[in-house]
Amino acid sequence: MLIPIIITIVLVLGIFYPNAFTLINSFFPEGVFSIETYLRFFGTPSSLEALINSIVISLGSVFFSAMIGVPLAFIFHRYDFWGRRILRAIASAPILLPPLVGVIAFLFLYGETGVVSRLIQQSLGLGNPWPGMNGISAVIFVHSYSMYVYFFLLAGAGLERLDYTVEEAAQSLGASRLMTMRRAILPLLAPSLIGAALLTFLSSMASFSAPFIFGGGIRVLSVEIYNSKLNGNMQMALVETVLLASASLAVLVLLRWYEHRDRYSSVGKGVAAPRVPMGSGLARMTMGLSSAIIVSFLLLPHIMVFLMSFVKDGTWTTQLFPPTYTTENYLRLFRDPQFFEPIRNSILMASIATGANLVWGLLATFWLRKRKGVGRRFAEFLIMLPWALPGMVVALAMLESFSTLLAGTIVLLPTVYFIRNLPIVYRAIDASFSQMDPSLEEASATLGARQVYTIRRVVLPLVLPGAIAGSLLAFIAAVGEFVSSILIYVYSNRPISIEILSHIRQFNFGSASAYSVLLILIIGIVLGLGEKVRNTRTNTMIF
Repeated sequence: MLIPIIITIVLVLGIFYPNAFTLINSFFPEGVFSIETYLRFFGTPSSLEALINSIVISLGSVFFSAMIGVPLAFIFHRYDFWGRRILRAIASAPILLPPLVGVIAFLFLYGETGVVSRLIQQSLGLGNPWPGMNGISAVIFVHSYSMYVYFFLLAGAGLERLDYTVEEAAQSLGASRLMTMRRAILPLLAPSLIGAALLTFLSSMASFSAPFIFGGGIRVLSVEIYNSKLNGNMQMALVETVLLASASLAVLVLLRWYEHRDRYSSVGKGVAAPRVPMGSGLARMTMGLSSAIIVSFLLLPHIMVFLMSFVKDGTWTTQLFPPTYTTENYLRLFRDPQFFEPIRNSILMASIATGANLVWGLLATFWLRKRKGVGRRFAEFLIMLPWALPGMVVALAMLESFSTLLAGTIVLLPTVYFIRNLPIVYRAIDASFSQMDPSLEEASATLGARQVYTIRRVVLPLVLPGAIAGSLLAFIAAVGEFVSSILIYVYSNRPISIEILSHIRQFNFGSASAYSVLLILIIGIVLGLGEKVRNTRTNTMIF
């Protein structure tokens, strides 16, 4: 009886109540029904501008991310050349980096004082640095640079599943390569491409770092929510939150609708397309070198962060390149407890939230997998809801609904991390259960094992690899979380992402970069340890 109570408390108090509270309060300011704030939003040009800009930026991010990710997927999956596997792995790496870290790198490279901007200015004799990174085009550029990975990974997976006999049949019937691509390959890749497009659109709508740093005064909903809250206009913040959530949920509904269409499908035998070898050693080397240049260009921002971490604070102002390099930034992080505190806070809060995600996810999956009907579907909808909503929406909903209880305390931020990442862990555990043969539990029961013993010695060892994988993703998302953190942190539990932003505002670029590198290392170490644990033979573990 205790398990369903725990599950219900989290679903009702952690997910349903905050979102329902936000929606209802947006129509009931001071307890009286009113749509005056909504009318004011739609009647104010600047507010409409924020909504339109958010949609335009998201659509632009989808288009340009596809222009980068899809060709790369074809190159790495269809051609065999020198260094293909290594370069393919490197091209996927940006998805593991926190968004704020990438934005900082773009600031150093393409900002008004950025290295690339200054080099172009000097080379072409321009009066001002170019491109300067400002406005809608700058935000789309940053998004495309980081979100192309969605198209690269999903299109690559689609190409791996694509039946090559379909292409052979089209070509044998006289279709040109262009027609084969347009009429055979792309329609079969449509589910993967649309999935990537929707994921990119959602991520762009929820983006805060890039518009906040590179927006140059343009209005977008995510930043407007933050500004409304900062100015004490919580009613407008609630309305903006509802509208942003509505746009995200509309995209989620579109995704679910498309998933059930099954419009494009292949009836072949699943024969993978052979990789096309280059004609000569020189051709393979040229292709590999060209791909390496492309991938290096895509990873240039992250390389820049590492170099900038050795710059002495306050020394890089108007010079093209930093004049002074030092290890002082790293030494200060480990010598001064005050500087190390944000790192400790992030690791501690992410660990607590992820541990709670793992325990609750296991309990919920064990209990819900044997339930059917409307109750289970509604419970799963609530579980997935925090993932469909931007992090800022989840944070503001929690802040407003528990303002008298949790606001201003160190408990609220890890609680938001926990709620925000519930879907990741739950879906990973549920997928592991789906792949498990039910006859294993039946065999254990037939041999006289109690249910607790069956769970401990049969079920858990088979489910744990998937659970650990989901927990790793949840930890990575929590330790570098910025969007929700900026709304609800307090100084005593400020995370590393907030500290990075604070140093940028003080022009301490070296310290900000050192924090960023350390954050990347933490993620890398956790991934390495997690993979080692996940690949261990869990059926030999003693519980």
